Amino acid sequence: MRQARALPLSRRGLLTAGGALGLGALVTACGDNGGSGSGGHDGGGSWSFTDDRKKKISLDSRPQHIVAYIAAAAALYDFGIEKQITGVFGPTTLKNGKPDVQAGDFPVDQATSLGNTWGQFNVEKYASLSPDLLITNMYDPGALFYIPDDSKKKILQLAPCAAISTGRISMLEPIKRYAALAEALGADPKAKKVTDAKARFEKAAETLRKTVKSHKIKVMACSASADLFYVSDPKVNADLIYFSELGVDFVIPEKPDKGGYFESLSWENADKYDADVLFLDNRTATLQPKALASKPTWSKLTAVKAGQITPWSSEPRFSYAGAAPLVESLTKAIQDAKKVS
Repeated sequence: MRQARALPLSRRGLLTAGGALGLGALVTACGDNGGSGSGGHDGGGSWSFTDDRKKKISLDSRPQHIVAYIAAAAALYDFGIEKQITGVFGPTTLKNGKPDVQAGDFPVDQATSLGNTWGQFNVEKYASLSPDLLITNMYDPGALFYIPDDSKKKILQLAPCAAISTGRISMLEPIKRYAALAEALGADPKAKKVTDAKARFEKAAETLRKTVKSHKIKVMACSASADLFYVSDPKVNADLIYFSELGVDFVIPEKPDKGGYFESLSWENADKYDADVLFLDNRTATLQPKALASKPTWSKLTAVKAGQITPWSSEPRFSYAGAAPLVESLTKAIQDAKKVS
């Protein structure tokens, strides 16, 4: 279970009775052919892709109307898919209209938003886009991220879905899978934009590997809400697994919650673990240092006292362009930190 689920994010009904009736007509219009034939034919011939559920998606032609979870859209954009994504869902824009951190470099104004928060997915609007393909992450086996359970059946009737595993495996794996999906969708894997990003990522990874050998710093990946403090497990989160492979020394929670991604602590017990650096979840649904200043146990944490807090993109976009800055940021935090725990 991802931390976003544990936070007090509201769910809401997606369809009124009238809306449901309208949706029925749209489903009938789209038929049950998996969305094939909805896109253009510039790909030439049939198209297929096997996702991480081992499900083979077969269409009459390359998808031209793609709807994707925003982090998936951002990753595909980094790999060169710039025009086919016509709809997105998940945390795309902030209240002021600016792109959410999870949108990365994706031009959010070029795609229709189907919902910006957990539980929101406008099914009627989705159907109106005549989708060829739906793409999302899969943090747990078979769990389609940010697709609401109460409307999942209706959503999956409209177009086939490709799910990419993004949890319980090293970050390199979903990066490679998104690269493969982008290539299948028509992107050029040898484009300078892509090769430059990969070179930057590989250089950053090697620098981090060398840094942790000379800087013996303990890092705690964590997230905060009004009621709970979450200590993330570096054995389950894809990015933390990869950083651990490079040698980063993370706090390992003793009693992870059911989903395995983190151990949730009441604020009275938030100082259970100690570290030199806090790797703090920077998603918009989480609390940041300014908002946490009133929490007594927050102020007691050694890293907080030392001012050694660095942002953590706990739902990274799985591309070389998206991951390289994350590696560089963690490296700098470790380089600049003093041993205080």
